[in-house]
Amino acid sequence: MDLGLVVCCCMLTVGYSWSLSSLFCLYHAPLLVLQQCSALLVLCLLRQHAYLRGILDILVSGEHCVSGRIGTGNTANTTRPRKEKRFTYVLRDSNDYKHCSGINCVKVGTPSEGDGKDFLVTGSRDGTIKRWDLGEDPAVCRATFESHVDWVNDVVLTGDDTLVSCSSDTTLKTWRLFSGRECTRTFRHHSDYVTALASAKHSNIVASGGLGCEVFIWDLEAAMTPIAKVSHEGTEDGATDGSLTPSIVSTDRSANAKTDASTPQVTPTQDYAPILAKGHKESIYALSMNDAGTTLVSGGTEKAVRVWDPRTGTKQMKLKGHTDNVRALLLDPTGRYCLSGSSDSMIRLWDLGQQRCVHSYAVHTDSVWALASTPSFSHVYSGGRDLSVYLTDLSTRESILLCTEREPVLQLALQGDEWLWVATTDSSLNKWPARERMMGKKLQRASSFVAGSLPFARVRACLDGSALVPLHSAPASVIPGTAGIVRHAILNDRRHVLTKDAQDVCKLWEITCGSVIKDFGKVNFEEKEKELFEKVSVPAWFTMDTRLGSISVHLDTPQCFSAEMYAVDLQVPNATEEQKLNLGQQTLRGLLHHWLTRRQQRAAAPQLSNGDAGNVESGTGGEHGAEKRASEDTHDDPDAQRSKVIPAFEFSTTSPPSIITEGSVGGPWRKKATDLDGTEDEKELPLWCIDCVLHSRLPPRDNAKCSFFLLPCEGTSLQVLTQGKLSAPRILRIHKVVNYVLEKLVLDRPVDDTASDSTSTSGHGSSHQSGNSYGSSRQSSRVWQLQNKPVVEILCNNQVLPPDMSLATVRAYVWKKPDDLTLYYRTVQSR
Repeated sequence: MDLGLVVCCCMLTVGYSWSLSSLFCLYHAPLLVLQQCSALLVLCLLRQHAYLRGILDILVSGEHCVSGRIGTGNTANTTRPRKEKRFTYVLRDSNDYKHCSGINCVKVGTPSEGDGKDFLVTGSRDGTIKRWDLGEDPAVCRATFESHVDWVNDVVLTGDDTLVSCSSDTTLKTWRLFSGRECTRTFRHHSDYVTALASAKHSNIVASGGLGCEVFIWDLEAAMTPIAKVSHEGTEDGATDGSLTPSIVSTDRSANAKTDASTPQVTPTQDYAPILAKGHKESIYALSMNDAGTTLVSGGTEKAVRVWDPRTGTKQMKLKGHTDNVRALLLDPTGRYCLSGSSDSMIRLWDLGQQRCVHSYAVHTDSVWALASTPSFSHVYSGGRDLSVYLTDLSTRESILLCTEREPVLQLALQGDEWLWVATTDSSLNKWPARERMMGKKLQRASSFVAGSLPFARVRACLDGSALVPLHSAPASVIPGTAGIVRHAILNDRRHVLTKDAQDVCKLWEITCGSVIKDFGKVNFEEKEKELFEKVSVPAWFTMDTRLGSISVHLDTPQCFSAEMYAVDLQVPNATEEQKLNLGQQTLRGLLHHWLTRRQQRAAAPQLSNGDAGNVESGTGGEHGAEKRASEDTHDDPDAQRSKVIPAFEFSTTSPPSIITEGSVGGPWRKKATDLDGTEDEKELPLWCIDCVLHSRLPPRDNAKCSFFLLPCEGTSLQVLTQGKLSAPRILRIHKVVNYVLEKLVLDRPVDDTASDSTSTSGHGSSHQSGNSYGSSRQSSRVWQLQNKPVVEILCNNQVLPPDMSLATVRAYVWKKPDDLTLYYRTVQSR
């Protein structure tokens, strides 16, 4: 087949405009040029079109193609390495009743039943949601809702007992506020961070938007599908391409099903045709809906306010006026007026009936991130990046500096007419007196001003005049939080981590048991890190971050099984000198110990009652090995199994770590380690974790051993003990190399005896034997006379090595070369 003709036809078919002269030159191009074209250009173009893949197969499999330059066009049978699921655990050194990172959202509610006392719901960057009882001062945390695996960005209250939350993990979740802490539904429709929610007061309509340039409108009482989707697809006049988008949605688990807070059941695929309109082209930061659920407004990086009909998802208007991102929106109860706050520092009042901005308020000196209005929509509270909270009269334009926070303001919530709750990037939540309390106080001129209407008018006013004095200098009440971790350093031993929190307090953590072993107080972080430095080389078997304000340790296979330690170094009772422990494996056993215990308790009772244990012991059945392994997994006594957790890897049960992972079904989930009930299997947990904990099976590992040469020092008369390269575990200590040399080196025997003893460790046999004979606890067969016994020193790069240094440490800090390590030995007379 003529390759040039095929390439030319492909260019025309794909739709590229080529001149006749260009096509003529391409047709008569040299063979090498055509080969490169088929390799680089045709592959890129044709793979995008299913109906041209046959032509691609001809190109890449024909006689003109260079072998090995392009793979086969049929990739159906090709196998790619599967990316294993990650296992993460989150550590905290305090109780679960405080947030440990910034509070992104706060809502005030009143229960329809009970004593009728107000309650507070907060969502934090630590990934948790908390419900607070406001009947006492300070407020008391009554429940913690934990299932999101990233920041909680917003929450809304709907109905009598329903909470909806959204997160940077791209999900929406629903919860029952007063009847359990489990997530009831999970929606995974968003393609990126979900940043904002809005709800209707008199219906179950909820809207969600995020960084994926999309808005979903949900009816929580319907078939749990979004009733409309606002997207950037379609034409400007609202016409769509007419395609139907099937939707797979989450449903509640039945009463008899296993409760899982993160992997809800999924209904069969339903043909769902959302209404597509020309929507946001950029990220969405703010949403608001009126009480009746008839008007929805959205704003984001497009610098405009869009108005929608949430009942149909159709766009009604687009309001322009802001010069930067729209970060906060408010609708009045009727849906006639809209307030918007922007990063341009302006607050604008829009009349949706007139489709225009009727007032602009230059109140802040920086970005406006939060708005809250009185029920009558006559006054607005605002806060933002300038740390200030203002109260502005929308009719008289008089603004009052209510208070000043220490951190940027993220959200505001009114508790009646008396109190204002302010959420900031700090983990604490402050309550300030609101309008009714302020009215009885004589307003100070130094606290109030008339808001201008031009951008940055407040900035100019601050430059020209004196700074405003806050009306209130201290909050009426504080819900304290825990200082979040802002900096960390993994020490060289790969078991300890130094952290610094937002209050500059430094602590030393032991990762393998999740506890703080030393609190250094407020010290210099860099100096403390240098002080704790030690020359030791351990493979990087975990990674970590502090995005949630706490330590999140990530385990990935097979890297997490690359580090080992001698049991005696971990103070394991009755451990032998040769016993080694895998740090990753033992850490997983400690984390999943509660899960394993519950699993064995569940499995043991029915099997024992049915007499299965006897059949297993007798070896009946076709799969004797599998039955025996199942018996070992399920019939161990729980107390005996608990004793198998080594003390160095025991995690706290009073402040247990949180597990973040995912299995083969559903998405990522998060739970306390002590909340695992033993029913989780490969659908919820990674299979490699189950193999590790249940069956002690570890994946193959690279670089588990260190190769080296062992030679006598130059200028000595010592014989060469080995003729080949030796191999030993990376953690082998130098003192065991010394013992090996002492066993092989016989100074008081004839040379022929020496040669006969050393040949067993040379050549090919040396690798295996040396790796297993170092540090042997057996007594040497050679009896030294006490006064003649030599002292052996091991050197590397002319440096005498300490006996407790490992081979990996020698290679990293003394040898410092990529080729095989070379060690030298010499003898000195004992003193």
